[in-house]
Amino acid sequence: MGKMQIESLEIKNYRVFKDVELKSLPRLTALVGANGTGKSTLFDVFSFLKDALAHNVGKAVSRRGGFKELVSRGTNGPIAITIKFRETGGRLATYELIIDVVEGRTVIDREILKYRRSSHGKPWHFVDFSRGSGTAITNEAAYLLETTEQERKAYVLDEPDVLAIKGLGQFKEFQVVSGFRNMIENWHISDFHISDARPSAEDGFAEHLATRGDNVALVAQYLYENHRYLFNRILYSMKERIPGITDVEAKPTEDGRLVLRFQDGSFKDPFIARYVSDGTIKMFAYLVLLNDPRPFPVLAIEEPENQLYPELLPALAEEFRSYAEQGGQVFISTHSPDLLNGIKLEEIFWLTKKDGFTKIHRAGENELLQNLVREGDLPGYLWKQGLFEQVGQEE
Repeated sequence: MGKMQIESLEIKNYRVFKDVELKSLPRLTALVGANGTGKSTLFDVFSFLKDALAHNVGKAVSRRGGFKELVSRGTNGPIAITIKFRETGGRLATYELIIDVVEGRTVIDREILKYRRSSHGKPWHFVDFSRGSGTAITNEAAYLLETTEQERKAYVLDEPDVLAIKGLGQFKEFQVVSGFRNMIENWHISDFHISDARPSAEDGFAEHLATRGDNVALVAQYLYENHRYLFNRILYSMKERIPGITDVEAKPTEDGRLVLRFQDGSFKDPFIARYVSDGTIKMFAYLVLLNDPRPFPVLAIEEPENQLYPELLPALAEEFRSYAEQGGQVFISTHSPDLLNGIKLEEIFWLTKKDGFTKIHRAGENELLQNLVREGDLPGYLWKQGLFEQVGQEE
């Protein structure tokens, strides 16, 4: 898919986000902040867009308790989400979604996908819809020619809560729309549960790790059979990263399943064995996720440090970074100083709450933190000492 990258995210009236913007997002972004400051809510915005695309906006809203529950306290809406992203060709695009309630029903008040042809050119509105009808550009192929005028056609969607990018993104002639839709469909918002990863997987086939991590044995088998170099890289990393593991080898059984032998304990796969620690399983699942032959365009992981040995965390930060450099964009939230020590200051955003609403600060813009890091302090230690919070209170 090339390196598509979200450059900024603006959210209005969505739960604790009354009006926030994350600008100049790096390829690896770490969110820190006390519980309740909105880290999970930020990931839920990604999930919301994915749900809205898979179903419709009405269903995505009702899954979250209805519009009244979702809209920021004390406001009537509308809820607005704006994403600026650079697509594979390097052009900057803006996607804007405004959601409201009309006569008790959730509707899309406005949905726009616009691209700028050049720094001075007027943006083309590839999609411009409101409440179920609107227009889309039909001469998309001519878009790069500076002199071409845009040609538009009117369309009507089935319902006022269906995303236009869902309907139009299915057609070949709307490649720009289709590319953006594809990006959202392939976001991976991890909801990893050790308990799901432990049972032995049924026979089957899976190329990508599921959000709950419950098909990790099948994905490992797929990598072993089809992408051996990636599988070997995972085993090598396990051996390097996990204390006490001296060797990992893989052998197929007669019935075609994969046996992983850690050190000298032998078992069918690492997910039935009761004597493999949660941390080992979790690190293995992360490595399977991060060595996907087709990286997800966006990976969002809440508190990846849970169940992992603290000494593994700087290594995990390195794995996230290398994934981001290879084409995926990574968002993590964390409470772990050890993980933060592997993250650069300019990659850290911290969330504070004031009068019930979230404010977002960028660690890399703070002079005190910059100076301390320059002098050799690591971000995790500064976070642990409470220096981030003090700076947040000053603003």
